[in-house]
Amino acid sequence: MYVSIILVIIIIIGMISLLYVITYNDLVSYKIRIEKAEGIIDEKLREKYDLIAKMNINIKKVVNKKDYLKDYIELKDKRISNYEMDRKLTEAMNIILEVKNDYSELNNKEFNDNFKKIEEINETLISCKTYYNKNTSELNKIIRKFPSNIVAKIHRYKIKPFFDGKNMQDAVIDDFKL
Repeated sequence: MYVSIILVIIIIIGMISLLYVITYNDLVSYKIRIEKAEGIIDEKLREKYDLIAKMNINIKKVVNKKDYLKDYIELKDKRISNYEMDRKLTEAMNIILEVKNDYSELNNKEFNDNFKKIEEINETLISCKTYYNKNTSELNKIIRKFPSNIVAKIHRYKIKPFFDGKNMQDAVIDDFKL
């Protein structure tokens, strides 16, 4: 009688332990994927920033030293999120595109090569942001579900916002950003 009760308790504890380990591994797996995407995004944003800085030098030579991108070049000294950096660099690229259309002297090989490199970086950024958001969504699902929410609380996992900075859990309805 006691042996069967002890055996049942051992089986239940073993199943709970197995469920705990599987859930924890899922949490860690999604966290690693998100961190990998963040790393690639960070690297590509730095490359994009450097290319924009090079293009700014070319623009200043052609456009009588007028500094269209001064505010954007100074971003490196500020501590902003990757999301904000991405938005600001996109704004800078729009300015560069306008200046390029206005000054035909900028249609040289170096400038166009840098422009193509930025387009390639943008493609990588789009895919990384999609990957980041997909894995963030999956991680948030695990964190919200029972019994995995218990494991998440034990290891202090919190709901993670998507790349655009939007928190789907807060009460702010109009935090959509363009």
